[in-house]
Amino acid sequence: MSDSTPSTLFHFSFAVSDLDRARRFYGAVLQCPEGRKLPGRADFNFFGHHLVAHLAPAEVVGQTGAKIGDNRRTPLRHFGVVMTLDDFQKTADRLVKHGAEFINEPMVTQKGTVREQMLMTVTDGCGNAIEFKGLRRITDVYAVEARAPAAL
Repeated sequence: MSDSTPSTLFHFSFAVSDLDRARRFYGAVLQCPEGRKLPGRADFNFFGHHLVAHLAPAEVVGQTGAKIGDNRRTPLRHFGVVMTLDDFQKTADRLVKHGAEFINEPMVTQKGTVREQMLMTVTDGCGNAIEFKGLRRITDVYAVEARAPAAL
């Protein structure tokens, strides 16, 4: 293994309602290179991770179920990527240019904290919600705010 080869990759397999639409969204809009092509599925390099879209319309979760977030619009079942602020802006610009359907328009959340971030959620057009987080340092997504010491 070379020094540039990651030691792990995240893999996610999910259902889509339309493979051609998935290829347009993940491939053309998000510019995620497509890997091997097998009947009924599409593999993508999703920002360095292995994503597999399976044609299974009856298995798509979509907007059903609980919603989370301050505005209660983001479906509980969603996935996404944490990225730098620069990459977030480039992705947001591409999504707008291609007319993506936003569930949550780009916004700042957790303002003034170590976890201050840009956040947006879109639909992939195939029944899935995709969330993008942009942070100054992507590892701040794990940061916990320091709390004041308890009074004696």
